[in-house]
Amino acid sequence: MSAIIHAENLTRRFGDLIAVDHVNLDIAEGEIFGLVGPDGAGKTTTMRLLCGLMDPTEGKAMVAGHDVSKEVDQVKDQIGYMAQRFGLYTDLTVQENMDFYSDLFGITGRERTELSTRLLRMTRMDPFRKRAAGKLSGGMKQKLALMCTLLHKPRVLFLDEPTNGVDPVSRRDFWAILYQLVREGLTVFVTTAYLDEAERVNRVGFMHRGKLIRCDTPSALKHSLTEAVYQIQTREPQKTMEALQSQPGVLTIQPAGADLHLFLDPLATSPEQLAHVIPFGFRPIVPSLEDVFIALSRKEEVSRAA
Repeated sequence: MSAIIHAENLTRRFGDLIAVDHVNLDIAEGEIFGLVGPDGAGKTTTMRLLCGLMDPTEGKAMVAGHDVSKEVDQVKDQIGYMAQRFGLYTDLTVQENMDFYSDLFGITGRERTELSTRLLRMTRMDPFRKRAAGKLSGGMKQKLALMCTLLHKPRVLFLDEPTNGVDPVSRRDFWAILYQLVREGLTVFVTTAYLDEAERVNRVGFMHRGKLIRCDTPSALKHSLTEAVYQIQTREPQKTMEALQSQPGVLTIQPAGADLHLFLDPLATSPEQLAHVIPFGFRPIVPSLEDVFIALSRKEEVSRAA
């Protein structure tokens, strides 16, 4: 499959701040790509650059065969962009909001009726078409925003943290809709701060301080660490953390529910050796995406400090 999104040394500076730092990226048509990172990592700025809403300081980006800096109108014809705060009109009903956006996109007649009916059925929002948008739940508002974004049949859908603050059931429904859209040929670029959501995408890009520090499938990322990872059981987690985190070969130790996750350099130490410092139970585990992101971020911080 050809790349429908291509970024080459994409960079954006705001004065002395480098918000996006020489990002290189290729996304295949029909892929769900997730950009993951904490607040301030550069996710939204990257998305705005790819949508042509902001000019890069350096580098270039191509979306659906068009240069986002030189062919902005052509890019906008091919994409749907759903910002964190989508512009729904709360005093209008679901149907009236869809009609308003249909007018903006120039969609009329039979095409409008068929497309509106299909989207309402797909999102299971048909029973609520006469309800004011301001009286919808958070999950329903996101579904309405998604429908309005899809009205002009984009090839690429950009979603900026679409399920932030949405309840778990609505999040699941939202992702089910995305999977259906991708089966129909849509490409989805989504940013999220939820690492469990990153499990749902085809490929994940980890972003840290403006840099794309790793990009691969969720499975490959979880098996990519050179560190050994262990789940630690102890009755005194805080005391165990304090005793182990300064030991040679311990890269990081993090709370994980009632237990701890310990990352070791296997050439420098072992859990058996560390158990002599303070007693604990352990078992080797495959790290979660959250574990991987924390480990890679720590490496990046150490590299910056060096």
